[in-house]
Parts: sequence; C-alpha cells; structure tokens
Amino acid sequence: MITVHHLDHSRSTRVLWLLEELELPYELIRYRRDPRTMLAPPELKAVHPLGKSPVITDDELTLAESGAILEYLLERYGNGRLAPASGTPEHLRFRHWMHYAEGSAMPPLLLKLVFDRVADGPMPFFIRPVARTIAKGAYTAFIGPQLKTHLDYMESELGKSAWFAGDDFSAADIQMSFPVEAARSRAGLDESYPQLMDFLQRIHGRPAYQRAVERGGAALPER
Repeated sequence: MITVHHLDHSRSTRVLWLLEELELPYELIRYRRDPRTMLAPPELKAVHPLGKSPVITDDELTLAESGAILEYLLERYGNGRLAPASGTPEHLRFRHWMHYAEGSAMPPLLLKLVFDRVADGPMPFFIRPVARTIAKGAYTAFIGPQLKTHLDYMESELGKSAWFAGDDFSAADIQMSFPVEAARSRAGLDESYPQLMDFLQRIHGRPAYQRAVERGGAALPER
C-alpha cells in the first residue's frame, strides 16, 4: 500500500492528484504546519531526514521530492499512462517540464515569498524601512524580471500545444501545476497571461484534481 505523508498547502497535493488520476489506492497521513513559522512539524523527520513533504512509503521504499515521486509512480504503476512514449519529441518536452518546475520556475517564486516576509514580518520599527528598502531593491533588480521571464516563457510554450508536453494531458502538467498556482497566488499571474489562466481553469475542472483537493486540501491557500 502506498502511504502519502501529506503536509497541508504543499507540493504533496501533486502526488495525491497523480494517484487519483491513476486510480491507485493509497493511505493518507496528514501533517499540519506550525502556525507561527509555517514550517513542517518535526514528526516528518521520523519519516525522512529532510523533514519535508511530500514523502511516500511503498513497501520498504521511502521516497522524497515530488518530481521523483511522480516519476516513480508512473514507472511502477502507470502502464504507459500520463507520459508520452519514450523517444518522441513529446517525451523530451515532458522531461523538460518535469525538471523545469522545481529547477527553474520555483526559485524566483520562493525568493518572492521570502522577501515579502522580510518586508512585512515583525521587527523593530527602526529596522522596517531598511528591510523594506532591501526587499524592494531585490525585487526590482532580480526577482521581478525573473518572474516575468518565466511567466512569458510558460505562456508562450502553452500556446504551442494544449498541454505542457503536447496535445495530451500528462504528469508534466501535474508537476507544473504548483509553480503556476504559486504565480497566481503571489507573483502577479492574471488575465494578461490567458494561456496560463486557461491552464488553471482546465486542471481545476479535472475530476481527479478535485478528488485530490477534497481529500488533502488545496496546494496553496486561497487568495
């Protein structure tokens, strides 16, 4: 039996979604974030040394990292579903998006979150202007341009085919859902990017996505 160690408002929703798409049975163990730090609870370190989610166990295997988990589930249980055939151009695109999601798209989104907290977090009043100046400078010089570059790139690529890896929905779309959701939540993704907004509408309409959210909650808090 596959067990998903699931943290609320996290990348773990992607794992639940894939399991629902593949119609695989699984056990769900839920963990709550610390309401002050928003970090995962220490209990997760008993499952995996990194103490992060998602983590799955499957028989004797314990596996972390959402991309690795999705690839493992496809290889072991997918039977060719939700991944283009090896050797095709679509498979190369599939592989690109599976790695791009965390390797390229998420770092500037994470920086945006960190510097927003620097600017707005609790601190002595005489430090706040300095912190806000630093955060604004980082956003103007690096974070903002990087976010625009990636949003423009994703928008353009979605204009070439119905889904990220081609004309068929695949696990690459599940993997890419988190950075697109994060961009919508905190990085200015709006109707000026019609392909990405349409992507969100279409994934939200998938029954398997809805079952995953019903069971584990949304990947990100509502705006």
